Amino acid sequence: MLSGAPLLSSSVHAAAPQVRTQAPGFHRMMLGDFEVTALSDGTVPQTVSEVAKGTTPGRVKELLSRDHLEDPIEASINAFLINTGTALVLVETGSGSFFGPGVGGQLQQSLQAAGYRPEQIDVVLLTHIHSDHSGGLMSKTSRAFPNAILRAHAREVGFWLGRDGQAKGSVDPKFFEEARAMVGPYQDAGKLKTFADGDAIVPGIRAMPTPGHTPGHSVYVVESRGARLVLWGDLMHFGSVQLREPSVTVAYDVDERAAAAQRARAFTEAAKRGDLIGLAHMPFPGLGRLSAEGKGYRWIPLNYSSGQRWEDTKARAE
Repeated sequence: MLSGAPLLSSSVHAAAPQVRTQAPGFHRMMLGDFEVTALSDGTVPQTVSEVAKGTTPGRVKELLSRDHLEDPIEASINAFLINTGTALVLVETGSGSFFGPGVGGQLQQSLQAAGYRPEQIDVVLLTHIHSDHSGGLMSKTSRAFPNAILRAHAREVGFWLGRDGQAKGSVDPKFFEEARAMVGPYQDAGKLKTFADGDAIVPGIRAMPTPGHTPGHSVYVVESRGARLVLWGDLMHFGSVQLREPSVTVAYDVDERAAAAQRARAFTEAAKRGDLIGLAHMPFPGLGRLSAEGKGYRWIPLNYSSGQRWEDTKARAE
């Protein structure tokens, strides 16, 4: 090798441009005989210290820093698609265009990347009607899921679309307007069907009332062949804070005291049972379990699987 010879070829190519965006996000798993696909709607910036209640900005900063986070954070917006073999059920629809360009609004891309089309959805379930959960119901002036029946708790529909919530002066009026804009077209088309406490939605999926965050907030229990997944909606918003201090509430809670009580009960039961949980705002895919840790809880993310059946892999290895 000659001294002083260049280390690189004389024909140097320009660096490839940075992409800086994520691909459409989906994460697939089996729950007994059911296929569950977590779908990413993207993220939304949240200044936790401004919306967390029952704590202080300093304490929020300290808790976030333990997870190497700084305020504001990017909060995931997650939805869950359940293929039972006889029904295709979508839980939550993301934020649609409510937050503006580049914030949320990725559900349709993620759904199609996962191999499904919106017209295939049989049932859409909402844990509640806040716009980051119902915003994806509409595509401009058309129903985004034209063949689906929309299901929500009767109390939730009565509060946001009826007269029940109008006396709640502390609730921002925009939430009522957004609810009517998203859910109203399904109601007008005869595609809205409410349910009551504990109702079964389709075989293997039932609703469980958890009022507090909103009057009709509900979680969904999904069970197949002894495997169980509970989709929590907004029982928790900010894991770094509320896992360690479950009493912390958020400004979006319609009834803070009831929301905190529901979270305390859900945390205790989930840690005791070892239930798999799906959360709307934990980092995508939002699937994991809770373990009690001191006075709080630890989040255990779902272990990643390539999707192959372990039995098949073991048989090939032998």
